[in-house]
Amino acid sequence: MSSDSLDLEKIEAERERIRATWLRPSEVRTPSTARGVHHMALLSSDVERTVRFYQEVLGFPLTDIFENRDYPGSNHFFFDIGHGNLLAFFDFPDLGLAPYAEVLGGLHHVAISMTPDEWDRAKARLDEAGVAYQSESGTSIYFRDPDGARLELIADPLGEMYGTKVG
Repeated sequence: MSSDSLDLEKIEAERERIRATWLRPSEVRTPSTARGVHHMALLSSDVERTVRFYQEVLGFPLTDIFENRDYPGSNHFFFDIGHGNLLAFFDFPDLGLAPYAEVLGGLHHVAISMTPDEWDRAKARLDEAGVAYQSESGTSIYFRDPDGARLELIADPLGEMYGTKVG
């Protein structure tokens, strides 16, 4: 579908309706029942390649690796992405998984906040590693990991996006 065929006014009206119906001002919004993201689990076709990319290129230390309790022979491994949050991976040997595809209900991208200095260093490591990326708004870099998962490194603080409080 081309963006030329979209009725942008109708879409904006629907966005405003949802905002008016569901969005509550922060001072009256009920607190979340969650404590935070324990981990997000992605798939890896090559454990060592994934570890090299996330630890060496992005600067996220590997924190543990063990056998996946649900699939003997599969690894479950974790990277520290700050503030007690983890990015996890499974490999599923011999399952013949297809490459990444954007599907309804699927992952679009993982956005990870970094300080501006760390963001600059990560951008330089992406350049050094030859990883193609798209830079947006001077604070976001979008790229794909070795298995095609989309990532965003964002130099905005947690709870903010492009100068707007979103959390």
